[in-house]
Amino acid sequence: MTTLSEPQAPQHAESETRLRVVLMLEIQDGAQQRFLDVYEQLRHQVAAVPGHVSDQLCQSINDPRQWLITSEWEDQETFLQWVDSDAHREMVKPMHGCVSDNFRSMRYVVLRETSAAGGATGTRAPMEVPPGLPRTEPAGHVGPPKAEPGPDGVVRHALTFTVKPGSEPEVARILAGYTSPKADVDEHTRLRRTSLFMHGNRVVRAVEVTGSLGDALRHVAMQPEVRAVEEAINPYLEEARQLGDPQSARAFFARAALPAKEQAIATAPSSGRLHRHAVLYPVRPGSGKAVTELLADHDDLATADPTGPVAASTVFQRDDVVVRLVDLRVPAEADPGAALGVAGDAEAAALARLLDLGAEGDLRTTAGLRAFLAARSMTPITDRSSQAN
Repeated sequence: MTTLSEPQAPQHAESETRLRVVLMLEIQDGAQQRFLDVYEQLRHQVAAVPGHVSDQLCQSINDPRQWLITSEWEDQETFLQWVDSDAHREMVKPMHGCVSDNFRSMRYVVLRETSAAGGATGTRAPMEVPPGLPRTEPAGHVGPPKAEPGPDGVVRHALTFTVKPGSEPEVARILAGYTSPKADVDEHTRLRRTSLFMHGNRVVRAVEVTGSLGDALRHVAMQPEVRAVEEAINPYLEEARQLGDPQSARAFFARAALPAKEQAIATAPSSGRLHRHAVLYPVRPGSGKAVTELLADHDDLATADPTGPVAASTVFQRDDVVVRLVDLRVPAEADPGAALGVAGDAEAAALARLLDLGAEGDLRTTAGLRAFLAARSMTPITDRSSQAN
């Protein structure tokens, strides 16, 4: 992972080999814990960047002020595009208060590799990716996806973007009207469910996959009906994209990634209909991670109760965009606290301190919870599930 803004690098021809980036850092006295906290937040963001394969954080055994961050990327092109972007410069700003100006960044092409069994390998060419999809896994990847499966073995991921104000009804119509792609990707991977919600001009699309998330997303991106929908909403996007241009497409999907940070699933199977609900939280600046952790604590306890209203929950978060997708045993209006992830006055007060509630109510009262639920619930556009053969 690269964690400091750097001078613009010279342009290189597209490489057919992986890239290793080495960043040598000196941490300021007294800033070690702050550095670790910032790194913990950044590493999840960087993991969602197209072309990223892996990274490691190391500390010197001789001088505790000296640290090393190494990262691997699919190729030079994707790394250089990201490291020179405004998104990267904004992402790494919190690091500058922890790290001295004495740092070095070095880039190396991976030419040879030795496996644990001692076999040497050459370089690998990147897997061909459809123009409308970022490279979410390393080239030749056959292991588990970078997105971690939930307790039930299902991988969950979301994308979010905003559309031009006033275009919401037309965008909703387009997104609700496409033909579902084939669910089976291969013998190992299956697209289980796609849920799409809107709140104001923000769109959130959540997917559930068994097997490889990257293979499933590539499969979906190649379907003509999906491509047609993506092209149809292009004129309405606040941030323009060109899905026919691989660089533009990768940059868009990097900005749109909304990773699943917390997942909770009830161990006892639920009988009867479940009600899927999504909430977009009005997070105060810099409080996204704290909101996610608070909601996760609630959901761990809530799903442990086999008779409780919460059957499953996923909290998606990137920076201060926090969306909680919950499957309830009762309609959301019947238990607004469960729908919002609030149980008790102490939890309500803690969450309220992290949110910009405005006039949306007091989370300690039933009336306040209902007002907040009405204001922040996302409108379901489509929810499609596949049945196993």
